[in-house]
Amino acid sequence: AEDGIRCYAVTGVQTCALPISSGKAKRAIYLFMAGGMTHLDTFDPKPGSEIQGPTKAINTKISGVKLSEHLPKLAQRMKMFSLIRSMTTTQGAHAPGRYLARTSYSPRATIRHATMGAWVANLKGQVNKNIPANVVIGGGSDHPGAGYMDLKYAPLPIGNPESGLKNSTLLKGVDRREFDRRLNLVAKFGNRFLRRYPHKTVQGYGDMYAESLRLMASDDIKSFDVKQEDSKTRDTYGRNKFGQGCLLARRLIERDVRFVEVEFGGWDMHNDTFGEIGEKGAQLDAALSALLDDLNSRGMLDETLVVLTSEFGRSPKINDRNGRDHHPAAYSSLLAGGGIRGGYVHGASDDRGHYVEEDEVTVNDFNATIATALGIPLDHEVFSASGRPFKIADDGEAVREVLA
Repeated sequence: AEDGIRCYAVTGVQTCALPISSGKAKRAIYLFMAGGMTHLDTFDPKPGSEIQGPTKAINTKISGVKLSEHLPKLAQRMKMFSLIRSMTTTQGAHAPGRYLARTSYSPRATIRHATMGAWVANLKGQVNKNIPANVVIGGGSDHPGAGYMDLKYAPLPIGNPESGLKNSTLLKGVDRREFDRRLNLVAKFGNRFLRRYPHKTVQGYGDMYAESLRLMASDDIKSFDVKQEDSKTRDTYGRNKFGQGCLLARRLIERDVRFVEVEFGGWDMHNDTFGEIGEKGAQLDAALSALLDDLNSRGMLDETLVVLTSEFGRSPKINDRNGRDHHPAAYSSLLAGGGIRGGYVHGASDDRGHYVEEDEVTVNDFNATIATALGIPLDHEVFSASGRPFKIADDGEAVREVLA
């Protein structure tokens, strides 16, 4: 034990359980805007500049702070979150940009790194033994998952939030007796294989099946069904995948899931940015506002960290297709809830939204801030099976001004 952290080895990967009380946030909802969200048309408008295009800026509840006209509800809730307008990244392509954002490391051919969700599941532990501590809603096939960590820390994938948890009921014509017979047969083959090949990946698959069966038999399976919510609540979040994904995230953290990621794709607006941003912005505005209100009214916001980020921003220059291209030099992200200061804007981009002008925040710094709010020490190392040490935010430093 070191500094109150209990560490032990599990099949070659160091595993540590942090005290549950450490950090103001006990859980996190991580909203990922896949494709590169345009900061100029959402959280960092530049009114009066030629680069702004047709997107107008509106006032918020914080004097002097403006948001895009596409986010009127969030403008009214500006006091509930911190806005970072000085994000920057080293990656200008989608796949490596998403990888860096989720893992704090650039892609390497020799290893697959663990995501923030896997880190939280590993170090903070599983509270509800029936549901995995890490869930991703709408994530793509390129999600790094648990990386070098054990499979039990990988996110449970949910494709469509309105479809619930797939394959969680018995097949038609298969009763419980037949199901148990099949399980026993599978176990015989599995145990024989495990004795011959006692590797952590083999054990991990067995643990995953056992966990799945436990969930199927528990009352917690209902938490995956957003249709149990009343129509008004579902309408408030928005009848779209992102809105219902945010609603499902709230339902899951109520059952003590530690980390829920909701991916919202479609932000890669090289063509007709201003024709697409209206619908995309409205969905984001409704869902995030509903989530913040819902968590707050249930007394959960103080212990739930809400994160919104993207792999990079979009260019100030409007291309000949009336769109914006990839732009890693400057973009915006958002933090709210447990451990986060409300009504605060950190940093600034220049008058064109092209470069960071004040208080630069790297991806690693942003992830370090998330980890700090969750009570995870930045200098704590987890070792891969090959003995290589890794930290949750690599060399990042928390943005202390954002923390309450």
